[in-house]
Amino acid sequence: MNTLPQFNTPQLELLHRGKVRDSYRVPSGERLIVVTDRLSAFDSVLETAIPYKGAVLNGLADFWFDKTRDIVPNHVIRVVDPNAMLVKEAEPIRVEMVVRGYLTGSMLRGYLSGQRTFSGVTVPDGLTKHQRFPEPLVTPTTKEESDREITPENLVSEGWVSAELYEQMRVVALKLFNFASAWMAERGIILVDTKYEFGLLNGELILIDEIHTPDSSRFWDAADYATNPEGAAQMDKEYIRQWLIAHKVDGKYPTALTPEVTAEASRRYLDIYQRITGQPLAGAADADVNVPARLVQNLVKEGFMQDAPVEQLNG
Repeated sequence: MNTLPQFNTPQLELLHRGKVRDSYRVPSGERLIVVTDRLSAFDSVLETAIPYKGAVLNGLADFWFDKTRDIVPNHVIRVVDPNAMLVKEAEPIRVEMVVRGYLTGSMLRGYLSGQRTFSGVTVPDGLTKHQRFPEPLVTPTTKEESDREITPENLVSEGWVSAELYEQMRVVALKLFNFASAWMAERGIILVDTKYEFGLLNGELILIDEIHTPDSSRFWDAADYATNPEGAAQMDKEYIRQWLIAHKVDGKYPTALTPEVTAEASRRYLDIYQRITGQPLAGAADADVNVPARLVQNLVKEGFMQDAPVEQLNG
């Protein structure tokens, strides 16, 4: 089976099962993050897994964590499988630092409805769809069951972070965004917006979760944007969102993708990986790989599991 919809084993303590990532405690005490091939859209996880998606996300996150370690330390220890990463255990900060370079997405929808202030940042009248901001904007949200816009002042008054910690996160987030924007610009890609998540390790601010992936960021093709800003080709999972919107029935989104859409989604994930890193994803040519079996084999090699039958649920 060349996808990893789920991975379950009684040999490791499950710490958290997210929409895409699952976290386990390994015997040595560190956290193992398994990046599945699940895809979430509109707050739901689709029934269809996307081949190579998890490996692309894991590989890109590792690529960017390495590139940005001079800007801020991160939680990576090492990649133990194309779909799994061993990380340091940090105390997560329940704030998402959203950085926006262009007027699009939820901000555009709010703007068109008359909203002008976003997470404490006020933008002027007269902006157009997909217009670039003079400088990137930081619009934080809380990490709750339903994330909400919040001003830096309210983050402090509600006890999410101290004023000093928020300012440190803001400065680092902008440095990360500007670094990645320049890197991608050289490769014909626009980093439109993204989110960063931070944690504290021994009192030090570190970067956690993922960074500059198609699931956490919005990318546009720079050449398309130059000729048609409002219709620039998107290089992230927006392709799938638009397909789901176009195929709503009685107000409900499809719960699964067609084989054709699945294949195209996989191709797009592999393409953005190669455009950013300059290299094809290792193993992408092997369409017959059994991803769950490979993951088990690598976890056994690491000493995290014993070479015994484990439960592998797929669906």
